[in-house]
Amino acid sequence: MDKPIQTTSTITTRDRWDHFLARFGIRRMQHLIQPGLYTLGSPDKASHVFVTGNYTLSFDALRAALAGKNAYILVLDTKGINVWCAAGKSTFGTDELVSKIKSTGLEDAVNHRRLILPQLGATGVSAHDVKKQSGFEVKYGPVRAEDLPDYLKEHRPTAAMRQARFNLGDRLVLAPVEMVNTFLPMLIIAGVMYLLGGWFNVLWTLSAWLAATLVFFILLPWLPARAFSAKGLILGAVVAIPFVIFQFTQMQNSAGYNLMRVLPVGLILTAMISYVTLNMTGSTPITSWTSVRREIIKYVPILAIMGGAGIVLSILRFFGFGN
Repeated sequence: MDKPIQTTSTITTRDRWDHFLARFGIRRMQHLIQPGLYTLGSPDKASHVFVTGNYTLSFDALRAALAGKNAYILVLDTKGINVWCAAGKSTFGTDELVSKIKSTGLEDAVNHRRLILPQLGATGVSAHDVKKQSGFEVKYGPVRAEDLPDYLKEHRPTAAMRQARFNLGDRLVLAPVEMVNTFLPMLIIAGVMYLLGGWFNVLWTLSAWLAATLVFFILLPWLPARAFSAKGLILGAVVAIPFVIFQFTQMQNSAGYNLMRVLPVGLILTAMISYVTLNMTGSTPITSWTSVRREIIKYVPILAIMGGAGIVLSILRFFGFGN
Protein backbone atom coordinates (compact mmCIF):
# COMPACT_ATOMS: atom_id res chain seq x y z
CA MET A 1 0.00 0.00 0.00
CA ASP A 2 1.58 3.23 -1.20
CA LYS A 3 1.77 6.37 0.89
CA PRO A 4 -0.41 9.27 -0.41
CA ILE A 5 1.45 11.67 -2.70
CA GLN A 6 1.47 15.35 -1.76
CA THR A 7 0.42 17.83 -4.44
CA THR A 8 -0.51 21.52 -4.60
CA SER A 9 -2.90 23.75 -6.55
CA THR A 10 -0.03 25.68 -8.11
CA ILE A 11 0.30 25.34 -11.87
CA THR A 12 3.98 25.86 -12.65
CA THR A 13 5.68 26.98 -15.86
CA ARG A 14 6.65 23.36 -16.42
CA ASP A 15 3.01 22.33 -16.10
CA ARG A 16 1.93 24.98 -18.61
CA TRP A 17 4.58 23.78 -21.05
CA ASP A 18 3.23 20.27 -20.67
CA HIS A 19 -0.29 21.60 -21.39
CA PHE A 20 1.01 23.37 -24.51
CA LEU A 21 2.60 20.19 -25.83
CA ALA A 22 -0.56 18.21 -25.07
CA ARG A 23 -2.75 20.73 -26.89
CA PHE A 24 -0.55 20.37 -29.97
CA GLY A 25 -0.53 16.57 -29.79
CA ILE A 26 3.22 16.43 -29.17
CA ARG A 27 4.28 13.29 -27.24
CA ARG A 28 0.55 12.58 -26.96
CA MET A 29 0.74 9.54 -24.68
CA GLN A 30 3.34 10.99 -22.30
CA HIS A 31 1.16 13.59 -20.58
CA LEU A 32 0.33 11.51 -17.57
CA ILE A 33 1.01 11.23 -13.87
CA GLN A 34 1.34 8.34 -11.48
CA PRO A 35 -2.05 6.88 -10.49
CA GLY A 36 -2.81 6.68 -6.78
CA LEU A 37 -4.00 8.75 -3.84
CA TYR A 38 -2.89 12.39 -3.59
CA THR A 39 -3.26 14.85 -0.74
CA LEU A 40 -4.01 18.50 -1.43
CA GLY A 41 -3.26 20.83 1.47
CA SER A 42 -3.68 19.09 4.83
CA PRO A 43 -6.71 16.82 4.55
CA ASP A 44 -8.12 14.96 7.54
CA LYS A 45 -10.44 11.99 7.79
CA ALA A 46 -13.49 14.15 7.03
CA SER A 47 -12.05 15.73 3.87
CA HIS A 48 -13.64 15.31 0.46
CA VAL A 49 -12.34 12.72 -1.98
CA PHE A 50 -12.28 13.73 -5.66
CA VAL A 51 -11.70 11.24 -8.44
CA THR A 52 -10.00 11.95 -11.78
CA GLY A 53 -7.81 10.33 -14.44
CA ASN A 54 -4.04 10.45 -14.79
CA TYR A 55 -4.04 12.75 -17.84
CA THR A 56 -2.11 15.83 -16.76
CA LEU A 57 -4.67 18.32 -18.10
CA SER A 58 -7.47 16.59 -16.19
CA PHE A 59 -5.47 16.33 -12.97
CA ASP A 60 -4.17 19.90 -13.17
CA ALA A 61 -7.62 21.35 -13.90
CA LEU A 62 -8.97 19.61 -10.79
CA ARG A 63 -6.19 20.61 -8.37
CA ALA A 64 -6.17 24.19 -9.66
CA ALA A 65 -9.95 24.45 -9.10
CA LEU A 66 -9.49 23.26 -5.50
CA ALA A 67 -7.06 26.04 -4.52
CA GLY A 68 -7.25 26.67 -0.78
CA LYS A 69 -9.05 23.38 -0.10
CA ASN A 70 -7.88 20.40 1.92
CA ALA A 71 -8.82 17.29 0.00
CA TYR A 72 -7.85 13.88 -1.31
CA ILE A 73 -7.57 13.24 -5.03
CA LEU A 74 -7.88 9.64 -6.17
CA VAL A 75 -6.22 9.30 -9.57
CA LEU A 76 -7.25 6.34 -11.72
CA ASP A 77 -5.02 4.77 -14.35
CA THR A 78 -6.69 6.01 -17.54
CA LYS A 79 -3.52 5.49 -19.61
CA GLY A 80 -3.02 9.23 -19.98
CA ILE A 81 -6.51 9.76 -21.46
CA ASN A 82 -8.96 12.43 -20.30
CA VAL A 83 -11.92 11.42 -18.15
CA TRP A 84 -14.61 11.66 -20.82
CA CYS A 85 -12.74 9.57 -23.42
CA ALA A 86 -11.47 7.15 -20.77
CA ALA A 87 -15.04 6.58 -19.55
CA GLY A 88 -15.97 5.54 -23.07
CA LYS A 89 -13.03 3.12 -23.13
CA SER A 90 -13.85 1.89 -19.57
CA THR A 91 -10.41 2.79 -18.22
CA PHE A 92 -12.20 5.39 -16.10
CA GLY A 93 -14.56 2.70 -14.95
CA THR A 94 -16.02 0.69 -12.12
CA ASP A 95 -13.29 -1.94 -11.87
CA GLU A 96 -10.45 0.59 -11.93
CA LEU A 97 -12.18 2.78 -9.34
CA VAL A 98 -12.81 -0.10 -6.95
CA SER A 99 -9.26 -1.35 -7.45
CA LYS A 100 -7.73 2.05 -6.60
CA ILE A 101 -9.95 2.45 -3.52
CA LYS A 102 -8.59 -0.80 -2.16
CA SER A 103 -4.95 -0.52 -3.26
CA THR A 104 -4.50 3.02 -1.89
CA GLY A 105 -6.04 2.29 1.51
CA LEU A 106 -8.64 5.02 1.05
CA GLU A 107 -10.93 3.29 3.58
CA ASP A 108 -8.40 4.08 6.31
CA ALA A 109 -7.62 7.60 5.11
CA VAL A 110 -11.19 8.91 5.56
CA ASN A 111 -14.00 8.16 8.00
CA HIS A 112 -16.77 8.67 5.42
CA ARG A 113 -17.69 6.75 2.29
CA ARG A 114 -18.32 9.42 -0.34
CA LEU A 115 -16.58 10.05 -3.65
CA ILE A 116 -17.04 13.04 -5.95
CA LEU A 117 -16.61 12.14 -9.62
CA PRO A 118 -16.73 14.37 -12.71
CA GLN A 119 -20.05 14.10 -14.48
CA LEU A 120 -18.45 13.19 -17.81
CA GLY A 121 -17.07 10.03 -16.19
CA ALA A 122 -20.55 8.69 -15.48
CA THR A 123 -20.75 6.57 -18.64
CA GLY A 124 -17.91 4.38 -17.43
CA VAL A 125 -18.88 3.97 -13.78
CA SER A 126 -21.71 1.98 -12.23
CA ALA A 127 -22.41 3.74 -8.94
CA HIS A 128 -24.42 0.76 -7.68
CA ASP A 129 -21.55 -1.68 -8.29
CA VAL A 130 -19.00 0.67 -6.71
CA LYS A 131 -21.14 0.88 -3.58
CA LYS A 132 -21.61 -2.88 -3.50
CA GLN A 133 -17.94 -3.73 -3.99
CA SER A 134 -16.26 -0.99 -1.95
CA GLY A 135 -18.87 0.59 0.31
CA PHE A 136 -18.22 4.03 -1.21
CA GLU A 137 -21.08 6.14 -2.52
CA VAL A 138 -20.55 7.90 -5.84
CA LYS A 139 -21.62 11.52 -6.22
CA TYR A 140 -21.35 13.28 -9.56
CA GLY A 141 -20.08 16.84 -9.50
CA PRO A 142 -20.19 19.40 -12.30
CA VAL A 143 -18.99 18.88 -15.86
CA ARG A 144 -16.17 21.40 -15.44
CA ALA A 145 -13.66 21.39 -12.60
CA GLU A 146 -13.81 25.20 -12.45
CA ASP A 147 -17.37 24.94 -11.08
CA LEU A 148 -16.33 22.84 -8.07
CA PRO A 149 -15.98 25.75 -5.58
CA ASP A 150 -19.63 26.72 -6.19
CA TYR A 151 -20.72 23.08 -6.20
CA LEU A 152 -19.15 22.48 -2.78
CA LYS A 153 -21.25 25.27 -1.24
CA GLU A 154 -24.48 23.31 -1.68
CA HIS A 155 -23.22 19.90 -2.87
CA ARG A 156 -25.85 20.15 -5.56
CA PRO A 157 -24.92 21.03 -9.15
CA THR A 158 -27.05 23.60 -10.92
CA ALA A 159 -28.46 23.04 -14.41
CA ALA A 160 -25.62 25.16 -15.81
CA MET A 161 -23.04 22.97 -14.07
CA ARG A 162 -24.60 19.89 -15.65
CA GLN A 163 -24.40 21.30 -19.17
CA ALA A 164 -21.50 20.27 -21.40
CA ARG A 165 -20.68 23.55 -23.10
CA PHE A 166 -18.87 23.68 -26.44
CA ASN A 167 -18.47 27.35 -27.24
CA LEU A 168 -15.99 28.97 -29.63
CA GLY A 169 -13.13 28.91 -27.13
CA ASP A 170 -13.74 25.22 -26.39
CA ARG A 171 -13.73 24.45 -30.09
CA LEU A 172 -10.66 26.47 -31.02
CA VAL A 173 -8.54 24.85 -28.31
CA LEU A 174 -8.98 21.57 -30.24
CA ALA A 175 -7.70 22.98 -33.53
CA PRO A 176 -3.92 22.82 -32.85
CA VAL A 177 -3.83 19.07 -32.21
CA GLU A 178 -5.91 18.39 -35.33
CA MET A 179 -3.62 20.61 -37.40
CA VAL A 180 -0.51 18.84 -36.12
CA ASN A 181 -1.99 15.35 -36.61
CA THR A 182 -2.92 16.06 -40.22
CA PHE A 183 0.06 18.20 -41.23
CA LEU A 184 2.27 15.39 -42.54
CA PRO A 185 -0.51 13.71 -44.59
CA MET A 186 -1.37 17.16 -45.98
CA LEU A 187 2.24 17.69 -47.07
CA ILE A 188 2.32 14.31 -48.79
CA ILE A 189 -0.95 14.99 -50.58
CA ALA A 190 0.23 18.49 -51.53
CA GLY A 191 3.45 17.03 -52.96
CA VAL A 192 1.58 14.49 -55.06
CA MET A 193 -0.89 17.09 -56.27
CA TYR A 194 1.98 19.43 -57.16
CA LEU A 195 3.42 16.76 -59.43
CA LEU A 196 0.00 16.31 -61.03
CA GLY A 197 -0.93 19.96 -61.43
CA GLY A 198 1.58 22.46 -60.06
CA TRP A 199 1.20 25.17 -57.45
CA PHE A 200 -2.50 25.63 -58.04
CA ASN A 201 -3.06 22.15 -56.61
CA VAL A 202 -0.86 22.95 -53.62
CA LEU A 203 -2.95 26.04 -52.91
CA TRP A 204 -6.27 24.23 -52.80
CA THR A 205 -4.76 21.37 -50.78
CA LEU A 206 -3.57 23.87 -48.17
CA SER A 207 -6.99 25.56 -48.23
CA ALA A 208 -8.71 22.22 -47.64
CA TRP A 209 -6.43 21.50 -44.68
CA LEU A 210 -7.06 24.88 -43.04
CA ALA A 211 -10.80 24.63 -43.67
CA ALA A 212 -11.03 21.16 -42.13
CA THR A 213 -8.82 21.77 -39.09
CA LEU A 214 -9.64 25.38 -38.24
CA VAL A 215 -12.60 26.88 -40.10
CA PHE A 216 -14.73 23.81 -39.38
CA PHE A 217 -14.41 24.31 -35.62
CA ILE A 218 -15.36 27.96 -35.97
CA LEU A 219 -18.44 27.30 -38.11
CA LEU A 220 -19.49 23.98 -36.53
CA PRO A 221 -22.78 25.14 -34.91
CA TRP A 222 -23.91 26.93 -38.07
CA LEU A 223 -23.11 24.30 -40.69
CA PRO A 224 -26.30 22.51 -41.78
CA ALA A 225 -26.81 18.75 -41.21
CA ARG A 226 -26.09 16.69 -38.10
CA ALA A 227 -23.41 14.27 -39.26
CA PHE A 228 -19.89 15.68 -39.23
CA SER A 229 -19.22 14.16 -42.66
CA ALA A 230 -22.24 15.94 -44.12
CA LYS A 231 -21.11 19.20 -42.52
CA GLY A 232 -17.68 18.58 -44.04
CA LEU A 233 -19.17 17.97 -47.48
CA ILE A 234 -21.02 21.28 -47.29
CA LEU A 235 -17.93 23.15 -46.13
CA GLY A 236 -15.86 21.40 -48.79
CA ALA A 237 -18.25 22.46 -51.53
CA VAL A 238 -18.11 26.07 -50.34
CA VAL A 239 -14.30 26.07 -50.25
CA ALA A 240 -14.10 24.39 -53.66
CA ILE A 241 -16.32 26.94 -55.42
CA PRO A 242 -13.69 29.73 -55.78
CA PHE A 243 -11.13 27.28 -57.20
CA VAL A 244 -13.64 25.80 -59.64
CA ILE A 245 -14.73 29.26 -60.78
CA PHE A 246 -11.08 30.25 -61.27
CA GLN A 247 -10.47 27.21 -63.45
CA PHE A 248 -13.57 27.88 -65.52
CA THR A 249 -12.34 31.45 -66.02
CA GLN A 250 -8.92 30.22 -67.12
CA MET A 251 -10.47 27.78 -69.56
CA GLN A 252 -12.74 30.46 -70.98
CA ASN A 253 -9.70 32.61 -71.66
CA SER A 254 -7.80 29.80 -73.37
CA ALA A 255 -9.02 26.74 -75.20
CA GLY A 256 -12.57 26.33 -73.96
CA TYR A 257 -14.11 24.21 -71.24
CA ASN A 258 -12.62 20.92 -70.00
CA LEU A 259 -14.19 19.11 -67.07
CA MET A 260 -11.01 17.05 -66.62
CA ARG A 261 -9.42 20.22 -65.20
CA VAL A 262 -12.33 21.14 -62.93
CA LEU A 263 -13.69 17.93 -61.47
CA PRO A 264 -10.55 16.71 -59.63
CA VAL A 265 -10.37 19.89 -57.55
CA GLY A 266 -14.00 19.72 -56.45
CA LEU A 267 -13.96 15.97 -55.77
CA ILE A 268 -10.65 15.69 -53.90
CA LEU A 269 -10.97 18.93 -51.93
CA THR A 270 -14.50 18.16 -50.75
CA ALA A 271 -13.66 14.55 -49.87
CA MET A 272 -10.55 15.64 -47.92
CA ILE A 273 -12.45 18.13 -45.80
CA SER A 274 -15.29 15.73 -45.10
CA TYR A 275 -12.94 12.89 -44.12
CA VAL A 276 -10.92 15.05 -41.72
CA THR A 277 -14.08 16.41 -40.09
CA LEU A 278 -15.40 12.87 -39.69
CA ASN A 279 -12.31 12.04 -37.64
CA MET A 280 -13.05 14.96 -35.32
CA THR A 281 -16.20 13.38 -33.91
CA GLY A 282 -14.21 11.99 -30.98
CA SER A 283 -12.99 15.47 -30.08
CA THR A 284 -16.41 16.85 -29.25
CA PRO A 285 -19.07 16.26 -26.58
CA ILE A 286 -21.89 16.29 -29.14
CA THR A 287 -21.47 12.84 -30.70
CA SER A 288 -21.91 9.26 -29.56
CA TRP A 289 -20.24 6.01 -30.57
CA THR A 290 -23.39 4.70 -32.26
CA SER A 291 -23.85 7.87 -34.32
CA VAL A 292 -20.17 7.84 -35.32
CA ARG A 293 -20.42 4.20 -36.38
CA ARG A 294 -23.46 4.91 -38.54
CA GLU A 295 -21.68 7.89 -40.05
CA ILE A 296 -18.59 5.84 -40.91
CA ILE A 297 -20.65 3.13 -42.61
CA LYS A 298 -22.68 5.67 -44.58
CA TYR A 299 -20.12 8.27 -45.62
CA VAL A 300 -16.69 6.62 -45.85
CA PRO A 301 -17.55 4.70 -49.07
CA ILE A 302 -18.88 7.92 -50.61
CA LEU A 303 -15.74 9.85 -49.67
CA ALA A 304 -13.50 7.04 -50.97
CA ILE A 305 -15.27 7.10 -54.33
CA MET A 306 -15.08 10.91 -54.56
CA GLY A 307 -11.42 11.10 -53.61
CA GLY A 308 -10.46 8.12 -55.75
CA ALA A 309 -12.27 9.50 -58.78
CA GLY A 310 -10.57 12.87 -58.35
CA ILE A 311 -7.12 11.26 -58.14
CA VAL A 312 -7.75 9.06 -61.20
CA LEU A 313 -8.91 12.07 -63.23
CA SER A 314 -5.84 14.02 -62.14
CA ILE A 315 -3.54 11.19 -63.24
CA LEU A 316 -5.33 10.81 -66.57
CA ARG A 317 -5.01 14.52 -67.25
CA PHE A 318 -1.32 14.43 -66.24
CA PHE A 319 -0.73 11.86 -68.98
CA GLY A 320 -2.58 13.94 -71.54
CA PHE A 321 -6.02 12.35 -71.56
CA GLY A 322 -8.83 14.87 -71.96
CA ASN A 323 -6.53 17.76 -72.90
